[in-house]
Amino acid sequence: MENNAEKKSNHIIELIDVCKEFDGVSVVENINFYVRKGEFVTFLGPSGCGKTTTLRMIAGFELPTSGKILLNGKDISNLPPDRRPVNTVFQKYALFPHLNVYENVAFGLKLKRIPTTVVDKKGNEKIKYKKLPKAVITEKVSQALEVVDLAGFEKRSISTLSGGQQQRVAIARAIVNEPEILLLDEPLGALDLKMRKEMQLELKAMHERLGITFIYVTHDQEEALTMSDTIIVMSDGSIQQIGTPEMIYNEPQNTFVADFIGESNIFTGVMVSDGHVRFCGKPFDCLDGGFEANEPVDIVVRPEDIQIKAPEEGMLKGKVTSVVFKGIHYQILVQCGRYEIEIQSTSAPQVDEQVGLIINPDGIHVMKKIFRVNKFTGVITKRNTVEFGDGEFECDVTQLYPGSHLDEEGYLITAKGDKLDLTGTEVNVEVGLHDITMSDNLEEGGAQGHIISLIYKSEYYRYIIRTENEEDYVLACEDLWNENDLVSLIIPKDKIRLSLKLAEGKK
Repeated sequence: MENNAEKKSNHIIELIDVCKEFDGVSVVENINFYVRKGEFVTFLGPSGCGKTTTLRMIAGFELPTSGKILLNGKDISNLPPDRRPVNTVFQKYALFPHLNVYENVAFGLKLKRIPTTVVDKKGNEKIKYKKLPKAVITEKVSQALEVVDLAGFEKRSISTLSGGQQQRVAIARAIVNEPEILLLDEPLGALDLKMRKEMQLELKAMHERLGITFIYVTHDQEEALTMSDTIIVMSDGSIQQIGTPEMIYNEPQNTFVADFIGESNIFTGVMVSDGHVRFCGKPFDCLDGGFEANEPVDIVVRPEDIQIKAPEEGMLKGKVTSVVFKGIHYQILVQCGRYEIEIQSTSAPQVDEQVGLIINPDGIHVMKKIFRVNKFTGVITKRNTVEFGDGEFECDVTQLYPGSHLDEEGYLITAKGDKLDLTGTEVNVEVGLHDITMSDNLEEGGAQGHIISLIYKSEYYRYIIRTENEEDYVLACEDLWNENDLVSLIIPKDKIRLSLKLAEGKK
């Protein structure tokens, strides 16, 4: 068996507790992963999740605020880019328009200097740095162009090439220097759909021929699933899951991964006991376990794992509301009570038809519920409002002391008759996901922020709203809003649950 030392020796790149901040704002938080030699690894996630920043730290264009980056076991966290055995291919290619294909690919080689030992007249050995011979440059350029299927294009002008051909030139320029690691930052983003699909297969074949390590950045799930040995799914500066394409798709660790990779039906449910879960108002057998009895959970069911049957044969019954032909399958929406369920099938029922749905145990994926309630630390103001989450809200302070009431001056009178000024009192605040509403009137709510995430959960959308000072609110809403919308947050005073922080730890 391979021991830990042997495993470590196969790690060409390793990031340990890496964080990156820009102007005090955290962009990457406690990133930990390794890349094996010769592996094709993809960072996958939405725009702004930190994937390109992580790639730039590996390249040396950005330095980590804290943590370590190891190359073959050696710390290179502060090593400049030109001293790393790494080359980068960018989305915009960065080719020189005034140089032809040969000159673009040879550019780095012409600048390269090779250390050579020479003996002077006194017999002393010295190190001199010499240019590469023209014949060597020509041979290396020819080999690189052959790898990217551009042999014979040496004299072509860059302006005469298609987007796909320019992308190949950029890759040839990167691999001609024989790097240990090739970094690719969304290199297919400027291509049309058909060309992207072709280049995905070409890049994968290129990786197998070269045998070097590829680290790839994309927000396109199809690219990641098609090309990668390992996918690192990122969101909001953190790693959500690391695994093979099959593992990421079939066994998502949380609702973000399930929603981002492929199509998913996401339900809120209860884990009754090991192997038994309840959602959509019905009990189902499943293969998962290890949860507490009656623990709230999230359930993911892929559309292709649902079978359409006659109404009397279904575990669930509903009405078909939409049928759309997608080429290789039909996308079918069925309304089962208040739950909208998506199915993918090669045969299609009629709109308004009553159908039954079957979900087998191996098609049900149960995961821990990350967001159950919003929890904040707050402070009572002199107006008997509560400040928390970068906002201020009306609240009922009498819940802090059972049997209490407010006098005419706003002081709290306890059940024993004691008069209390609550100004500055620290409290624990809890607000349910369904107890917060959004408004586009920024003056209406007690706090405001931008929508940074939304996930459809069959009966409602789950939103994450982030304030200016990076406080997060999680809420459930039936209406569809757009990501990045600026909204205000409204919470009725009777939905804000307060408890004294002093009571923590006391029985």
